[in-house]
Amino acid sequence: MSIPAQPHASTRAGSERRSEQRRLLSSFTGSCDSDLLKFNQLKFRKKKLKFCKSHIHDWGLFAMEPIAADEMVIEYVGQNIRQVIADMREKRYEDEGIGSSYMFRVDHDTIIDATKCGNFARFINHSCNPNCYAKVITVESQKKIVIYSKQHISVNEEITYDYKFPIEDVKIPCLCGSENCRGTLN
Repeated sequence: MSIPAQPHASTRAGSERRSEQRRLLSSFTGSCDSDLLKFNQLKFRKKKLKFCKSHIHDWGLFAMEPIAADEMVIEYVGQNIRQVIADMREKRYEDEGIGSSYMFRVDHDTIIDATKCGNFARFINHSCNPNCYAKVITVESQKKIVIYSKQHISVNEEITYDYKFPIEDVKIPCLCGSENCRGTLN
């Protein structure tokens, strides 16, 4: 019984196809929105993070591995809700004695509520001198909030970003303790 020559040919064809895919991908990455590619990489290679007690406020999120500057750290996950629902939930959370709500405005119409169903991103504290920033990106026509590193973050360093709350008459004290602390979150 002789071995057909086709498997060798199909192996070569498969190798050529993979090589062509790599060439296409490399040309695609140069011209495509890098946020989408970074987001896909984040889904497959999650950063090692932990939440534990924070010197800033209550709980915080900390790096368990070095994180380079301009890397996606974590997506802020929760339920997408409208402003009307957010107002009702905020009142209900107060009535239930929930001290903090974890709502993050995506745009004029949408808020992500991570208070009762979210991920570790909800534990990120505010800082007036943060090591990260939040950015709204669009993935498959859905807006997402992703936290990016502004600078190198060391192991066990707390992840922080500026909440950028709107200015209001009733001030919320800032507890970040940074050298250039504004004194309030709003």
